Amino acid sequence: MARWEPNAAERLAHAALDLFAERGYENTTVIDIAQRAGLAKTTFFRHFQDKREVLFGGGSMNELLVEAIAAAPATAAPLEAVAHALDAAGREVFTPERREFITRRQAVIAANPELQEREALKNLALIASMIDALERRGVPGLTARVAAELGALASTIAYERWSQTTAGDDFGKVARQALDDVQASTAFC
Repeated sequence: MARWEPNAAERLAHAALDLFAERGYENTTVIDIAQRAGLAKTTFFRHFQDKREVLFGGGSMNELLVEAIAAAPATAAPLEAVAHALDAAGREVFTPERREFITRRQAVIAANPELQEREALKNLALIASMIDALERRGVPGLTARVAAELGALASTIAYERWSQTTAGDDFGKVARQALDDVQASTAFC
């Protein structure tokens, strides 16, 4: 086994996804994942707290969204700041190169209640992070919450649309359209 190779976290995520798809989530251990990735169990635990977390990327998405909201132009309205964050997610996470991995990951999550629960908790944490980031921009609490919740809904819709297309659609563009659609639909409520 090699002492050090780059991209250990990514290799572990790919190995876990392959094993979860082949054997099922319940029948895969951390040791199996580490061995498939060509790494030691201790390396796994340097990157992830448990085998569920390997498919959720730690807190990197939270950090990305918070930084993007903070970097939005000072004149941006709350939903525009959230759109700025969705653009960043498209550039950094939901890339054409990662589409197959992300789609396979979602299928594994959909097949396992424990992973569905983890995803729901992660989504709640993302919303809370966006609320906090918006409030730091001076957005009132309720407005920040509504903008973050609408952003999360738009992100879910955008993910569904993006993952079902075979074209090289840009996630940020799809997410902005979903956000526009969500906003427009609130006029009928």
